[in-house]
Amino acid sequence: MAFECLEPSGSSDNSEEFVGILSKDQKVELEGQLILWNPLESNWSNSVGEIEISKSELGGNPKEASADLSIPRPCKSEALLAINRTITDLPPVLLTDILNYLGPKELGIVSCVSTSLQRLVSNHHAWKEFYNERWGLPATPPLPAMTFPDENSWKDLFVEREFRSKTFMGQYSVDLLHGHSEAIRTVFVLSSAKLVFTAGYDRTVRMWDMEDGLIASSKSLGCTIRAVSADTKLLIAGGTDGFIHCWRAVEGLHHLFDLRGPCIEKNEFRLWEHGGPITSLALDITRIYSGSWDMTVRVWDRASLKCAKVLRHSDWVWALAPHDMTVASAAGSDIYLWDTIRGSLMTVIENAHNGNAYSLARSRTGDFLFTGGEDGKIHMFEIFQDVPGEYLHVATWLPHSGPVYSLAFEFPWLVSASGDGKLALIDVRKLMRSDRPRLLTRRQILKACKNNLDKVEPPQRMLHGFTTDLFSLGIGADCIVSGGEEGVAKVWNFTRALEVERRARALRGIRLENRMRRRKLQIEMCGRGAEKANQCLIAPKNPVKGNRSRLWHGKRGMSVKVKG
Repeated sequence: MAFECLEPSGSSDNSEEFVGILSKDQKVELEGQLILWNPLESNWSNSVGEIEISKSELGGNPKEASADLSIPRPCKSEALLAINRTITDLPPVLLTDILNYLGPKELGIVSCVSTSLQRLVSNHHAWKEFYNERWGLPATPPLPAMTFPDENSWKDLFVEREFRSKTFMGQYSVDLLHGHSEAIRTVFVLSSAKLVFTAGYDRTVRMWDMEDGLIASSKSLGCTIRAVSADTKLLIAGGTDGFIHCWRAVEGLHHLFDLRGPCIEKNEFRLWEHGGPITSLALDITRIYSGSWDMTVRVWDRASLKCAKVLRHSDWVWALAPHDMTVASAAGSDIYLWDTIRGSLMTVIENAHNGNAYSLARSRTGDFLFTGGEDGKIHMFEIFQDVPGEYLHVATWLPHSGPVYSLAFEFPWLVSASGDGKLALIDVRKLMRSDRPRLLTRRQILKACKNNLDKVEPPQRMLHGFTTDLFSLGIGADCIVSGGEEGVAKVWNFTRALEVERRARALRGIRLENRMRRRKLQIEMCGRGAEKANQCLIAPKNPVKGNRSRLWHGKRGMSVKVKG
């Protein structure tokens, strides 16, 4: 096999002087000096053995030998440049594209390699995407560090939120919210404003502060309230009279909504088109979603307050979960996925539960759907929105002995409330891997479904404390709020676990700093000891006179010899 170095026109000296050695270790010898060759910079490789190339093997005419060459041999200058080349020498655009293929854990590992990579990874735009996929954008997104140096970067926000999500396995305190005279049917947590809304059989909506307790109660709405939803601009409640009661946020009011004030059309209004009790409500930026026992889901425009779409079902609608341009609904024992723009049905999961499907929850990306039903089971499905009709049954849990009335999801925790008076906490982090291959064929889906169901872990934690039915729950960054038949809202507060974990993390940081300091001192002492050892080796080693055994001169050796 012949190799020829590609030379610039008009010069052939380097090709005559070059002698290369190609071996399994991928080494190159340039003018008698052995160097390493970077295989990433060259397609030149050989796995058979060691091939030695010399001028005689190239023949008299190197140009004729190059006719049989399939892969060119690198020039000497190129080989020398490749010796000290690293991944940081790549163009920034190319390096950013490479980092786009890594997940949060892999990016954290890369940031520990060098200071340059640490700076690049910390400012990488993927951290914002990771945060948005898991928890959605925060109420006040961070601005660039150059404008506000004290603001956290997206990486810092991601790390802090990931750290907070682990506190649900720690210590907690329980606070009771007394105020309702009858059972609580619905609970909603507005984490951005630290507010909790509860309603039920006593026909009122109550607003609570997570720290101060009860703030306000609405007047009697004349019917049982079965659904509540809110954001920072609008509060809605639906009951058995078929009306949607709405309150707009009052500008300048600390707690957003004025429930006790006089009825002003500008701040309080009602929507009506349902012919039966309203069982579920949801909000997004431009729409209002309502589900009812009249077997319909209605999509309302928030600007005009008019019904834009009516999605008809074959049974009572118990729950709904919107995302972007789609909405999932539970009617009877079936689960439906609708396109809200066209008003068309995309996917149907038939007989998801034995009995009614009472509750739904959905991931931030909308790809994963969680269902709870009358049979006490919790199912996890992956929905392929780009392939209508296809879905994957990822996992099933049976943590309760009663119906699952409510589900809430806050990455990575899926929390369920049941008629047995218990809360189940399930970590679904491993089941939501983004690198899991997309399955399109029915055979692949069924095969993957069987494999996944065999690897499902049981719930990580069960919370007890109620002796009667739990009808609803809400989840925040570090708390869980539940309500049920007793008429008391219970707040499971995990801020104590967060404080304990922060102290433990600070102690781990101090121990690591001390360990690094001791390691540095040890290296310095070893270096000084090595210098002294080298000085002793340089000193002349004179044998003892008359000693034919060639013993080296030393005090210990002399004393042993004298004793002998």
